Amino acid sequence: MSDIKLALLGSEGAGKTAVLVRFLTKRFIGEYASSANSLYHKRMSIDGRQLNLEIFDSCSQSGGSTCIQEEPVNWADGFVVVYNISDRTSFLHAKSVLQQIKEAREESSKGLVDVPVFLVGNKQDLCNARQVCEEEGRSLAHEECCHFQEVSAAEDYLEISNLFTKLIRHVMDNLKHCAGRRRYSGSKSMAKLINNVFGKRRKSV
Repeated sequence: MSDIKLALLGSEGAGKTAVLVRFLTKRFIGEYASSANSLYHKRMSIDGRQLNLEIFDSCSQSGGSTCIQEEPVNWADGFVVVYNISDRTSFLHAKSVLQQIKEAREESSKGLVDVPVFLVGNKQDLCNARQVCEEEGRSLAHEECCHFQEVSAAEDYLEISNLFTKLIRHVMDNLKHCAGRRRYSGSKSMAKLINNVFGKRRKSV
């Protein structure tokens, strides 16, 4: 069974927990703010592979707080960054979060800068109060080299389920690619070591 670690980040009122609970339970919950971090677990099967999901839901941050915690950034295999399309401040917060993820991963010993990230514009059902147009979200995602989707946690379970499935597939591909690179690097190092050892022996004969 493969372990997949995901992290949800976003400002207070973005509805990230509602998005997550919709994915986990198919149910919609009303808006609420949590002062504590939460870790959810889910077992599922994708493309015939059994997966053990761990999903970190960070505590809601007020609009004035733009710093994210380093632990989930260095821990996660993939990210969902959520903003509220009817709140421009949450969009600006999401932009800051994307930049911090990139910077933190570049400084991390993991070195997985290209970790999969989805930028999600939530509350698509509030189009009449929209403050962030869809093209702005798409443009930011393109600029930060991540995926983009608008959803409505209140109205549509299927699109949220598809979003997480896409993210998990990208994570699986990314982990497979990184494991391949590590094996290749390890093989090169071993080959160099063997060559050095036996090369020295040949010279001494």
